[in-house]
Amino acid sequence: MHDHVHRPDPADTLLVVRCQLGEREAFDALVRRWSTPLHRYAMQLAQDSELARDLVQDVWLRVLRGIGGLREPTHVRAWMFGIAHRTFADRLRARYAMPIDHAVQPETLVADDGDVEDQALMRMLADGVDALPLIEREVVVLFHFEELSLSDIAGVLAIPVGTVKSRLFRARALLRQRLTRGDCA
Repeated sequence: MHDHVHRPDPADTLLVVRCQLGEREAFDALVRRWSTPLHRYAMQLAQDSELARDLVQDVWLRVLRGIGGLREPTHVRAWMFGIAHRTFADRLRARYAMPIDHAVQPETLVADDGDVEDQALMRMLADGVDALPLIEREVVVLFHFEELSLSDIAGVLAIPVGTVKSRLFRARALLRQRLTRGDCA
């Protein structure tokens, strides 16, 4: 299992510095740049579009309040996903249970082009990810969809890297088991 190598994007770093200097346009640009990945992450966790929208709005409020104190602008990506994780955890504690009757639409994870077999496989994988327990699903989403490094995920979730690796291993085993049984229809 290898760690994704993620180099900080200088454009993100510059946007953060400009935000810290009080430039409203820079914050708007940060929102435009990161709303889709944060919403995708929230949808994978919440599996409810209305709740995901609310979570992302809460994330942006927290980002706006906290960006001035971000000491390492190069870590903005992991910092924002950490805020998203804590926002979701806070909401989960407040509700005690998440709605389970709404699932992420697999089409959002499947490219428009490609052959039918590839699209069917992607739908099966998306359904398999949706069916994972929340703890494993979150690690898979952060690693494979949002491409955070193992160490960034450990920081986001406030757990050791070894725990991230074991959750990722367990998630892959559950997905493999599910796909070989053909449960993803």
